[in-house]
Amino acid sequence: MASPSVPVHPARNLAVFLAMLIGVYLLVFLTGNKLAEPKLGIDLQGGTRVTLTARTPDGSSPTREALNQAQQIISARVNGLGVSGSEVIIDGNNLVITVPGSDGNEARTLGQTARLYIRPVISGVSVQEAAQAAGGRMPGLPGGGAPGIPGLPPGAGGGIPGLPPGAGGGIPGLPPGAGGGIPGLPPGAGGGAPGLPPGLLPGAPGIPAQPGSPFTGGQSTPGDQTLPGGSGAGGEGTFGGNGGSFPQQPLIPPAQPRPFPQEPTPAPGTTSESPGPENTSEPTAPGSPGEAPSPGPQLPGLPGLGLPGLPGLPGQGGQAQGLAGRIAAEKRLRQSDNKVVQALALQIQAGRCDKEDVLAGNDDPDLPLVTCSQDHQTAYLLAPSIISGDQIADATSGMDQRSGSNIVQLQFKSGAADVWADFTAAHIGTQTAFTLDSQVVSAPQIQEAIPGGRTQITGGSPGFTPDGARQLANVLKYGSLPLSFEASEAETVSATLGMTSLKAGLIAGAIGLALVLIYSLLYYRVLGVLTALSLVLAGAMVYAILVLLGRYINYTLDLAGIAGLIIGIGTTADSFVVFFERIKDEIREGRSFRSAVPRGWTRARKTIVSGNAVTFLAAAVLYFLAVGQVKGFAFTLGLTTILDIVVVFLVTWPLVYLASKSPTLAKPSYNGLGAVQQVARERRAVAKSGGGTGGKAAAKTRTRVTTAQSTGQG
Repeated sequence: MASPSVPVHPARNLAVFLAMLIGVYLLVFLTGNKLAEPKLGIDLQGGTRVTLTARTPDGSSPTREALNQAQQIISARVNGLGVSGSEVIIDGNNLVITVPGSDGNEARTLGQTARLYIRPVISGVSVQEAAQAAGGRMPGLPGGGAPGIPGLPPGAGGGIPGLPPGAGGGIPGLPPGAGGGIPGLPPGAGGGAPGLPPGLLPGAPGIPAQPGSPFTGGQSTPGDQTLPGGSGAGGEGTFGGNGGSFPQQPLIPPAQPRPFPQEPTPAPGTTSESPGPENTSEPTAPGSPGEAPSPGPQLPGLPGLGLPGLPGLPGQGGQAQGLAGRIAAEKRLRQSDNKVVQALALQIQAGRCDKEDVLAGNDDPDLPLVTCSQDHQTAYLLAPSIISGDQIADATSGMDQRSGSNIVQLQFKSGAADVWADFTAAHIGTQTAFTLDSQVVSAPQIQEAIPGGRTQITGGSPGFTPDGARQLANVLKYGSLPLSFEASEAETVSATLGMTSLKAGLIAGAIGLALVLIYSLLYYRVLGVLTALSLVLAGAMVYAILVLLGRYINYTLDLAGIAGLIIGIGTTADSFVVFFERIKDEIREGRSFRSAVPRGWTRARKTIVSGNAVTFLAAAVLYFLAVGQVKGFAFTLGLTTILDIVVVFLVTWPLVYLASKSPTLAKPSYNGLGAVQQVARERRAVAKSGGGTGGKAAAKTRTRVTTAQSTGQG
């Protein structure tokens, strides 16, 4: 039979592998933290635990179904980040997340509610300029003003619960001209609400609506302006559906406020009836004491607004209690349809942008929202949502090629894609905010229509970090949680097994590897040396890859993963045995060592590929169906199986081929194939002699083969 044609390029194969090995180690030592140490799992080095306490808007206990759904979504986020060895368990009404390492921010990110809404921007105010307009007195902060309403003189109030009586004016208990007490309102103002200016825009002067917003009927008016001060969610925003990228426009000083219908302002000393039910102010003379506050406080002109929960206004009687009450009070203040309430809420929110947001993740997408940017520099008044996060088909992180900034790319589902295309076409020149858990992530300006259902989010200024973009894309991709959660402080968890178990496992693996090498050297001699060299190179490649996986996808190596590595390296040794035994089969058929190597490789490689394919398939099924540490075992088993193919094809086969070309290594005393070659010679002799002596020769040959196999001589 003719010798099969085998393309042989041993030097090229070895050069490819060495280039790969050098490349991964350059990445290990020249990127990231430059430490050649893999990340260890919870069982080996401990980790960080964060408890997430579920919050419901009505204060009731969360359902078991909602908790199970939240657990599944967080587990999917864990897998999306590649954080192996993490645990997500339900503990009563809480979710407990444990991640390897000492960074609790990662666990908090995994527990983020991630409710994304796209809301048109109606108006906004710079936190810095609001503070300057208030003379440094922000809501609820001391500074000489009345508590809660910056700029009001001490002793003012009476009509507002919690403020002492002693003044009159348009607002009962406040002096005439007290409109200036609210930042941005001129003194001496009147209007639909006593004491507020006529023609008040949804907000205060300098808080105009954008053209085409739902609150302007889609019509642009001469009074429409961008807001004074501030730059949105910080710096530049991007809409990238068709490559459109643009800076957010600077907020400019306002022109004359835009009027909107209000009830006539009564003259001082007359009765004023506000739009609310039974919301009547008794006549007050300027400077006379106001009436005592009543339970269930109502600001004239602000019907139905309960003040409990408003910073600086303690409220009487109807004071909200507990988390559910605080959330309800925030909604009354920050999600009101009343333009006067919106103006007040915008100024109040500007003074507490750096405080924890009680409303986070609990805003109603069908109502307006007053909230802050993530950098705490701008307070926004936003229209109801036009697209929600559940309409996102896919989310990925990347880098904008023009600006070099990190971005999150979104692909909307078909229905939302049409809405987005129509909206952007009709609202060119206006700002649109992306809110995540009730906070503005980015608020860029639309410069052109964006068809195709694709867009992108930037992190404003200073922008997303690579990890921040990746984590945001991950939480958006797997959907929002059915509950909002309050994260506890991170606590350190000690290693469940510890370094002693790690050392014991490594020692066991080293002993097993040493036994394999000793057996290979005794049985295969020079081929055993090539086996050892191949295993060392395979181990070096595996180690470097584990370091890089820990650095870039947060893969953590636990004891189960180490077991997968040991079994995978054993599979690699099996591949060598298959190859070497095929070579011996060829020699028994009468071929020389030199000619047996390429023929043996041709037959062995099919078996090697088939065997590794079965192992990899089993590892893949185990990885996708298993959870916890079993998943880590399957991952390392699959990784070493792939590297087995690489090492056998690029290292072992070229080295054995080069050895077969060496006259010295081809000698039986070096390659350990002397007994096999003797069997081949006897077979040839039997074939030539024939006749009656054939049976004895054949029996003798079988005896020699059996003896050679039992004594390890080939």
